[in-house]
Amino acid sequence: MTQRILIIGAGGHGQVVADILLQAAAKGADHQPIGYLDDNPRHHGQLAQGLPVLGPIAALSAIPHDRIVIAIGDNRLRARLFATLKAQGERFACAIHPSAIIAPDTIIGPGTMICAGAIVNPGSVIGANVILNTGCTVDHHNQIGDHVHIAPGVHTGGEVIIGAGALIGIGAIVMPRRRVGEWSTVGAGALVQRDVEAETVVIGVPAQVLQARAVGE
Repeated sequence: MTQRILIIGAGGHGQVVADILLQAAAKGADHQPIGYLDDNPRHHGQLAQGLPVLGPIAALSAIPHDRIVIAIGDNRLRARLFATLKAQGERFACAIHPSAIIAPDTIIGPGTMICAGAIVNPGSVIGANVILNTGCTVDHHNQIGDHVHIAPGVHTGGEVIIGAGALIGIGAIVMPRRRVGEWSTVGAGALVQRDVEAETVVIGVPAQVLQARAVGE
């Protein structure tokens, strides 16, 4: 039976997720996106990637569906919605582009999005509600925490650990066996040669601390 999927968020990332799901369905995946929900009223009634914006997120229970994908780039907002909707009993689909190359032993959590050209090598564990964006590479035996966003063109070496909610910016490189702490940000193009503490922003080559704050601030 084909799974009906609602996409939460009709912005740019939501449309990328719609394209992923449509292309996967065209290749034989047993799911079909049926539309978006978005709290911006300007989107309501519009079409994006040929799919309708059906109303606000609060309308979720009134629209027949089987699973959802939260297609919102902001990690904290995506994490809050994931927790709220999971508590309401929602089930989450993964959106995996047909061109992604994923080792057979990879573990992928619910609600994760893997975009075009992404590569995940053997032994890796990808958490729930993660974004592996266009053309990123995740090398062997990585551990990617829940709600992480690995941006386009990022490369991680082997045995890297990325803590929950971290953002690895466009084109950044994380060297093998390095750890990036929870809710940290690695700036675009940065080279991570040393571990990054939780709740820290690093930029540059090599990456240096730009900002740090106490966890929970």
